[in-house]
Amino acid sequence: MTRGGRDKDQDGPERRCIVTGEVQPKGGLIRFVIGPESQVVPDIEGKLPGRGIYVAADRAVLGQAVKRRLFARAAKMPVTVSDGLDDMVHDLLTRRVIELIALARKAGQAVAGYEKTRDWLMSGEAAVLVQAADGSERGKAKLRPPAGKNRHVTCLSAGEIGLAFGREHVIHAALAAGGLSARVVEEAAKLACIRGQNDGPMPSERIDETHERY
Repeated sequence: MTRGGRDKDQDGPERRCIVTGEVQPKGGLIRFVIGPESQVVPDIEGKLPGRGIYVAADRAVLGQAVKRRLFARAAKMPVTVSDGLDDMVHDLLTRRVIELIALARKAGQAVAGYEKTRDWLMSGEAAVLVQAADGSERGKAKLRPPAGKNRHVTCLSAGEIGLAFGREHVIHAALAAGGLSARVVEEAAKLACIRGQNDGPMPSERIDETHERY
């Protein structure tokens, strides 16, 4: 297996999941590479050298890849898979989404808090609405995401969104149009799948929006 260099078809828009055999856009897949000590390494940003091995962003599918030793088959060599690989992917994706939102904030492309988010939505400046999975449903229903597909991110908790803005917690945020917002949406969609939130968040606790700090 080639460990140095890049995928020869890296720029292609689609890849095949080693478990399901389905070909789909890279945005719905987790990329893995084989590290220098033959370990399976999640490549969340898609920048690590080596031939990519792709698995659908789904805990059950990822579990099958490990159980059936499909990473070794795809790599055509013995490999080492760390215990809790699915948890590792979850944590890396969570960190990535938070970091991307933080980058958008630093670039002036993101705001937090009900009032600012509402103003951006009303003015048309907001391209994406971000709302905490554990925020009150009644409070969140007061804001509608911009029209169009993939304009609503709901997989993060209030504490996780808060990390991106340097606050204790944030329930409502908005992102302006641009490359950063598109990346947030793509990575958040993977995270939602890993968290089993494909059909919407089902948090055990809800945070009342009146407790949000502005």
